[in-house]
Amino acid sequence: IFAGDRMYVCICNQVTDREIREAVYAGASRLRDIQRDLGVANQCGKCGQMAKCILKESLAQRDSQCNLQAA
Repeated sequence: IFAGDRMYVCICNQVTDREIREAVYAGASRLRDIQRDLGVANQCGKCGQMAKCILKESLAQRDSQCNLQAA
């Protein structure tokens, strides 16, 4: 479900893709971290795959930005 410039990933806990990305930039690196911090995939679990995709994408972006800053 889209709401403006964000997409709801977890309907049960009203978690958006933006919140998952922010959690990654704050230090989350595993689905377990996001589950703990945001409640993603703790209810029905239907959002788990999408959350993993966003996590993986966000980790890659975070790592590439860190590499650029280190250079």
